[in-house]
Amino acid sequence: MTGALAFTATVAVVALAGCGGDDSSDDVAGTTTTEESKRAGSDGGGSKRAAQPDGSLVDVGDSEFGKILVDDEGRTLYAFDKETAGRSECFGACAEAWPPFYTKGEPQAGKGVDQAQLGTTDHEGKDLVTYDGHPLYYYVDEGPNEVLCQGVDEFGGLWLVVSPQGDPVQ
Repeated sequence: MTGALAFTATVAVVALAGCGGDDSSDDVAGTTTTEESKRAGSDGGGSKRAAQPDGSLVDVGDSEFGKILVDDEGRTLYAFDKETAGRSECFGACAEAWPPFYTKGEPQAGKGVDQAQLGTTDHEGKDLVTYDGHPLYYYVDEGPNEVLCQGVDEFGGLWLVVSPQGDPVQ
């Protein structure tokens, strides 16, 4: 019977960790963790390029929501509408479900991306990429060319894809 109970508990935890599975605001602003982002690339910058002097690449991809920001592998980048001051409020369980898009060095603009809108903000001692002041994140279970969590209300706010103009898409 303990095996069935453990399985049920595991299924419940996995279900809560899914896109849109937790509307709580636990683990946002003020709560930190030292656990590394699950989706950080080999250079810690959210990309899997070999170590280079330049930072992570922000590119433009096509989606059902129009042109949106993606990384160099085509993974969708999201903004969290709860963040209004240009700094991250996503830590702990939030950052595990929505890993920050980190960079080492100045973030780089791909075709269709405005270099002047790229920046960074501190997130637990690392440089989190921003675009038009919006910190950028992935959704942990999305692969390249997927948009699974547009408009999801999770961790106290909406997660929205970002247009090349810098606007979160409603």
